[in-house]
Amino acid sequence: MERFNKILTVAIGESGLDSGYWKRIDSLGEERVSLAGDSPEIKSQLASCDCLLVNPFTFKVENSIINAAPNLKYIGVLATAYGKVDVNLAKERGITVTNIPGYSTESVAEFVFATILEHIRDLESGKRQAREGNYSEAGFSPIELKGKVFGVLGAGRIGSRVAEIALRLDADARYWSRNRKSELEAKGVKYEDVDLLIPECDFLSLHLAQTKETERFLNQNRIQKLKKGAVVVNTAPMELVDINALEGRLRNGDITFILDHSDEMSKDDLERLSKYKNCIIYPPIAYVSKEARIAKQEIFVGNIEDYLEGRPINVVS
Repeated sequence: MERFNKILTVAIGESGLDSGYWKRIDSLGEERVSLAGDSPEIKSQLASCDCLLVNPFTFKVENSIINAAPNLKYIGVLATAYGKVDVNLAKERGITVTNIPGYSTESVAEFVFATILEHIRDLESGKRQAREGNYSEAGFSPIELKGKVFGVLGAGRIGSRVAEIALRLDADARYWSRNRKSELEAKGVKYEDVDLLIPECDFLSLHLAQTKETERFLNQNRIQKLKKGAVVVNTAPMELVDINALEGRLRNGDITFILDHSDEMSKDDLERLSKYKNCIIYPPIAYVSKEARIAKQEIFVGNIEDYLEGRPINVVS
């Protein structure tokens, strides 16, 4: 198997991968250099590296980064999302970019429903009340998912799985995606135009990849059209959402917005949104599970090995 001359990892701490996977990576190159995402040495190290491995949530692979690496052949993204990598320039340069799709499909899909059920059943209040010795059901008025319009924007692996689970829970499952999914529709999930779907949803789950075209996809017009009482869950980057418009709607108090990509948001935006009780902010834990962690590492390292063996997979450029 061919080997890289120099592997540069950026924003991937030693704890980011188990030791066995680091050993596999080290066997694939003559040298490995690991740097933090804000290291002043990044560009100087790029000058001689031919393999770049990155955590895109805390480090952007912009054109200046790619242009600083004249020998670069391969970029491995330690995530499913690759919107923070300039894949067009990489393609022009003949650089292979891979991601790790599908590793957290079940974990994220289950998280979507966990957060929704926790919210509509008011489980937090129930636990707190019981801890205080109050076992009365008075004051609780939950709703059911059954029969409610459950919309999914983006029917990739995760979005499709969320739609399937909604259907199994007897919700009125509908979706919009750039490309219609016949296999999803065959199961009973209905396709609908995005601007017709959004105003009808009791529940709306966002699963679009972050690209220039999808930034602020949930714009002011679409946010204003959300149904009163709607619950919106975004387990995708918050760049999909117009924060100013969202804050305005949250101020009205007639929708609930749930998110988990808080680690990628600015302190100012987090402070703005956290003022509202109807905005529920989680740490980035949707993708976190024992099963997902193993799959993530296996796909990530497997991508590098397959590239060196001349049969690259999970290529996005």
